[in-house]
Amino acid sequence: MGAPAYGAVLLFALALAAGAAAAETARPEEPTLPAAGSGAGVNSNSVLVALLDSHYTELAELVEKALLLQTLEDAVGRHNVTIFAPRNEALERDLDPEFKRFLLEPRNLKSLQTLLLFHVLPARHPAGSWPAASHPTLSGEDVELAAGANGSMRVAHAAVTRPDAVLRPDGVIHGIERLLVPRSVQEDFNRRRSLAAISAVLPTGAPEVDPRTHRLKKPAPPVLPGAPPVLPVWDAMAPGPSIAPAPAPGPGNGKHHFDGHSQVKDFIQTLVLYGGYNELADILVNLTSLATEMGRLVSEGYVLTVLAPNDEAMARLTTDQLSEPGSPENILYYHMIPEYQTEESMYNAVRRFGKVRYDTLRLPHKVVAREADGSVKFGQGEGSAYLFDPDIYTDGRISVQGIDAVLLPEDDKKPATPVSAPDRKAPAVTGSRKSKLRRGTVPPHHCHRKFTVHNLDSSGQ
Repeated sequence: MGAPAYGAVLLFALALAAGAAAAETARPEEPTLPAAGSGAGVNSNSVLVALLDSHYTELAELVEKALLLQTLEDAVGRHNVTIFAPRNEALERDLDPEFKRFLLEPRNLKSLQTLLLFHVLPARHPAGSWPAASHPTLSGEDVELAAGANGSMRVAHAAVTRPDAVLRPDGVIHGIERLLVPRSVQEDFNRRRSLAAISAVLPTGAPEVDPRTHRLKKPAPPVLPGAPPVLPVWDAMAPGPSIAPAPAPGPGNGKHHFDGHSQVKDFIQTLVLYGGYNELADILVNLTSLATEMGRLVSEGYVLTVLAPNDEAMARLTTDQLSEPGSPENILYYHMIPEYQTEESMYNAVRRFGKVRYDTLRLPHKVVAREADGSVKFGQGEGSAYLFDPDIYTDGRISVQGIDAVLLPEDDKKPATPVSAPDRKAPAVTGSRKSKLRRGTVPPHHCHRKFTVHNLDSSGQ
């Protein structure tokens, strides 16, 4: 090739390079996303603010109820996030009402937080770079991402209906067709539902014995419609609400057929499964001999009503109140009433008489009950407690009523260390209540804590 031809080719190549550089300079500059972990904080352009979009308001309300706003803000401040958000229609139409009630119960706050954090990945995964693999979520469990041959995207068993629904500098939101439920939350819900099914089975009473013949009473023959009543009218009338303690045979009747030790073990296990009364169960089983004494009393025919302070109330006890010899026993003796009382009987009593004084096993002290704000209030002044969890256990000869403070006799109260916080309002106990756990065979792995119950054997030792 000659020198003139070579020079022409060189000039043509230089002209093409100059034209490409000019086109690159004229192209508008695209906005760049900040690097992960830049720590810019949450602003109005954050992906968390985008959750308030009209399509995802139900999810935003769940995040607020689960107290996760600060957790998500910290996650966004450290790195980009990917949020899988079910639309409002999916949460309102497809979510099981029983499962939704389970998530919104205060004692299941941990399950709600785990479920919501299962929808957040600590990395940015837009639709253009969808990784078909298993990825860790903020809940600690992995979620499987998959892509179809036709370009479809899936998260676990839910299809991505609106990929890249929201794009923000610190994250991306994908709309999905349904709520994602991790395995741990599903197992917790199944365990609670099985306990509720057990509590729905009412205990069957013992057959009645005719005191004249000492034989079992035969069931009455069916009464034909329109026939006169078999009993007199005054005997056939339904009795009103009972305010008297349940009758029980005395300890000296010679019939020691009550298995008090099994009933005491049963009600302590119910406290553990019910949740929120682990401190009281721990004291009864491991720190005192009260469980054995209660079993012996019930075996001899006595009945007991236990006013059970919850864990928050027990935590307010000071070291001085528990350090004296015999202090735990004296405190719990003051919470045991030698009568069989239910929420209905106590509430009817205070409504009728205004103020009722119940004997306690800590003689000669009595606990005062009165009606307040539609509930039963025990004690006076700062040392008062409301009936918080009614009828936790009402099986056999023992009744357990949950209260929200520790009761102390007047001579034990110290002004410098009040037991309960002032200006407390009565809890709402007239609406939906927790399921009452009745006697039943419950596998031991359902217990939240393990207690040694070696002092509750058949011999009472």
